[in-house]
Amino acid sequence: MTDLLLQRGASSELRRPRVGFLGVGWIGRHRMAAMLDAGRVEAVAVAEPDPDMAREALVLAPDATVCADLDDLLAKDLDGLVIATPSALHADQAQRALDAGVAVFCQKPLGRNAQETEAAIAAARRANRLLAVDLSYRFTAAVQALKTQLELGVMGRIHAVDLTFHNAYGPDKPWFYDAALSGGGCVMDLGVHLVDLCLWLLDDAVAGVEAHLRRQGRPLAGRKEAEDYAVATLILKSGAVVRLACSWRLPAGQDAVIEAAFYGERGGAALRNLGGSFYDFEATAFEGVTRRVLASPPDDWGGRAAQAWAQALAEGKRYDPEVERLVEVARTLDRIYAAAA
Repeated sequence: MTDLLLQRGASSELRRPRVGFLGVGWIGRHRMAAMLDAGRVEAVAVAEPDPDMAREALVLAPDATVCADLDDLLAKDLDGLVIATPSALHADQAQRALDAGVAVFCQKPLGRNAQETEAAIAAARRANRLLAVDLSYRFTAAVQALKTQLELGVMGRIHAVDLTFHNAYGPDKPWFYDAALSGGGCVMDLGVHLVDLCLWLLDDAVAGVEAHLRRQGRPLAGRKEAEDYAVATLILKSGAVVRLACSWRLPAGQDAVIEAAFYGERGGAALRNLGGSFYDFEATAFEGVTRRVLASPPDDWGGRAAQAWAQALAEGKRYDPEVERLVEVARTLDRIYAAAA
């Protein structure tokens, strides 16, 4: 990876990093478009087994080279790599890129378990390269409003948290339902966002876990199956009690139910999706029986995590210890699966 800070021209503009895209299905193309729209990177290469998807990516980046695989991508003198492949591949692909001196922006989860997550982060630390994961809900205006409330301490000590993510459809790719490839079901797919938001916003860690996982209404028969319903109680080191529920294909009466609510001694605050939307969120503060809106749509947040990584890459940023928070998230998911078993 070239030191981009040494690439300033007479106009003091930074050279746009050369970025490759590994996997350009819907999510990969969306993140590519966000980065390109912001003018942060140069998309120089894509690798995608589906030729139709590859062609659609070239509409966004007509000068990009189509590569056969990761090895071919890494031969293109990249500054950064965006990974949007099945979950089983993330940790190994991230490590290979980082070991080659290439920064990485990866879809969640970074690893299927804490061991894989730690290995990828260790590779970033060893190479002193930027590594970030697309935990995009952190970048919504609603979550940022909650973060401000918590930092100001207006709610007092947080003692209760309710986390919910019901997706009435479920994933449309078969590998999601194979736990060996996905690492798990709705907990790995949706619960990761909830756990990340909770631990990140509260700057806390998990002390205890109780969990129940179901597949088609019956208890999960081992880790080889992917659960479609999960409920867990997390006890944080601060003493706060967290209730977590997530599902695929639950008859929720709308497309999605998404909520993160925090309750303290003097008040509360919550993020909730509006009208069943996957994209429209409102943040509200509570005091007794009164409520006050903190943030509401419209809010075009989907590509902000990708743009933030691209900006940091363009500024020549190297390893960011912030990514180490994801180890505690991964350990918590591991503990949920272990507790259910």
